Amino acid sequence: MSYELVLFKNVHDPKTKEIDHYTELGGYQAARRVLKELTPANVIDTTKASGLRGRGGAGFPTGLKWSFVPKTTGKPIYLCCNADESEPGTCKDRVILERDPHQLIEGMIIAAYAVECHLAFIYIRGEFTLGYRVVEQALAEARAKGFLGPKIFGSSFDLEIVLHSGAGAYICGEETGLLESLEGKRGHPRQKPPFPAISGLYACPTVVNNVETLANLPHIFNRGLDWFKSLGSNEKNSGPKLYCVSGHVNKPAVVERELGIPLPELINDVCGGVRTGHRLKGVIPGGSSVPILTADEIDVRMDFDSLAAKGTLLGSAGCMVIDETACIVKLAWRTSRFYAEETCGQCTQCREGTWWMEQVLHRIEHGKGKMSDLKMILDMCSNMKGVTICVLSDACAMPVEAMINKYREEFEYHITERKCLVGAHA
Repeated sequence: MSYELVLFKNVHDPKTKEIDHYTELGGYQAARRVLKELTPANVIDTTKASGLRGRGGAGFPTGLKWSFVPKTTGKPIYLCCNADESEPGTCKDRVILERDPHQLIEGMIIAAYAVECHLAFIYIRGEFTLGYRVVEQALAEARAKGFLGPKIFGSSFDLEIVLHSGAGAYICGEETGLLESLEGKRGHPRQKPPFPAISGLYACPTVVNNVETLANLPHIFNRGLDWFKSLGSNEKNSGPKLYCVSGHVNKPAVVERELGIPLPELINDVCGGVRTGHRLKGVIPGGSSVPILTADEIDVRMDFDSLAAKGTLLGSAGCMVIDETACIVKLAWRTSRFYAEETCGQCTQCREGTWWMEQVLHRIEHGKGKMSDLKMILDMCSNMKGVTICVLSDACAMPVEAMINKYREEFEYHITERKCLVGAHA
């Protein structure tokens, strides 16, 4: 069945980056209508009713998140767009930033109006130099048109958006680490509560939304609730979704389909199947921080709840396909090495656990492991989950734990035979 592109409808049109062409295609109509016809409360209620869930990883209902923002504190309210896309295997937001930036800006206008924010920020990953230049130009065009600044679209609503480039730290993708960095401090995640909705940027009420989440808003208000809810697995998993499919597939790509496409369909029909001549070994469905699925477990829909029921997560929808030529032990080692390098070091379990885990997995990978190492790593994983300020510690422990439990034979072969099982029986 054919799928009508929504978020990616115009990304292959090089003129879409220009505001005049974007408006010719119907751009900014939703934002203009929202400001003229709806109250902020109406916008929040509509977003709640749509069922839109955050596309950054957690999947929290967007409208509900907005409703937590208090309006009577006397403090300014801030909106922060999380464009610090740093999860390995993930590159979907980058496409919107580089090819359709006005879609994001229009979504930010709608979100800012909903929460009564007059100063918003885009926190963009430091390595996204092209995306930075494209968004910077788009913001300048929007100001020149009167779509940003005082009394936008001729309304009484004022809004300015500031673009801020981070330094390329993974931890700044965590919302409170992002806020700390935006304030000019080290990107160290904060203890919660208080949550950002109550005390966020500069200790003021703050909403943090992901690029893809915000890009959905113009379409919801242009095409209506029934249309949005008609896409997806069910009313709790609705709307379009971007998937980043990489690894051992014939056609790796960032693709758009409805939220909840069956994983085999995504791999085989959309991305051409596992690379020719090889067999599927496993799939990491949501970026490096989520548990792996074996080849026997992939009969699942790519939505928040279906994957959770399988013991894994949709996360950032960074779907990494792995065939039989890959060594799971090496994959576990490299995963732990990444998180050991990216931890901010605040929490003992994360600072020491990620480093220690990397050392033990390095030993196993290089033929110097002991059988007792496996129990020790699993004990580490157990003690690293649910006990730290943010979930980076969990993000290291969960995938490694799943790899050992599901591919234990490979780990044991590395230990007993001092070499890799992959290719040993070829």
